[in-house]
Parts: sequence; structure tokens; C-alpha cells
Amino acid sequence: MKKLAAMAAVLALIATPVLANTQGGFSGPNSTSTQSGGFVGPDGTVTTVANAKTLRGDTWVTLKGTIVERISDDLYTFKDETGTINVDIDDKRWNGLTVTPQDKVEIRGEVDKDWNSVEIDVKQIQKLKP
Repeated sequence: MKKLAAMAAVLALIATPVLANTQGGFSGPNSTSTQSGGFVGPDGTVTTVANAKTLRGDTWVTLKGTIVERISDDLYTFKDETGTINVDIDDKRWNGLTVTPQDKVEIRGEVDKDWNSVEIDVKQIQKLKP
């Protein structure tokens, strides 16, 4: 029930700017309109692996580091300067992105806690510029 309520709150927050902003669309060559944007800056959720392991389940986090190995189908080991944590990345989250252990990435997702383990359920991944 908590997950359903959390998802409803996230969807409401995501939909509000979309509904409020009637301007938008394609922005590029031969475009006749300009898109207005929203907030640009830190989102307050960037944390470390060590800290993520101490957070409550379902907490949204952003981590920066590297994916060092694949454990199984969707399970990988993620590493930053404070340690390692398993991350669950569904195929659809890659969006055609290719990442090697040398690439620094930013992942966003939810802390997923079991009684004896902690991992991150990744909702978005992007490669960071070197």
C-alpha cells in the first residue's frame, strides 16, 4: 500500500508541471517554438553508497559512480568512493546506452530493502561526461 501511495504522489508531481505548461514540443532545427523549462540544479537526493545502505526502503536516491560487473540478468555491482551495492537495472532502463566499468554513471532509483540485503531498483541511468 505504501508503494502505491508513493507512486501516486510521484505521478502527481510529474504530471503537475506537464499540465501547467501548455507550451512545448520539438526544439531543434526549423523549430518555430521554444520550450520553457523548469528547475535546473541539484535535486537534493545525491548520496553515497554507504549512506544509501542506511536509508529506509523506497527512499529515492541518486548515486554517481561506476558499474563494475554484471551479477545476473538485471543485477549489477555499482561502486562509488564509499563502497559497493547491488543495483537492479531492467533492460528497458538502458534506453540503448552502452556502459563499461570505465564509464562514470549517474543512477536514480529506490532503495529496496529485504531483511538481510539492500539494493537499488534503478529507474534511470545516464552516462556522465569525463
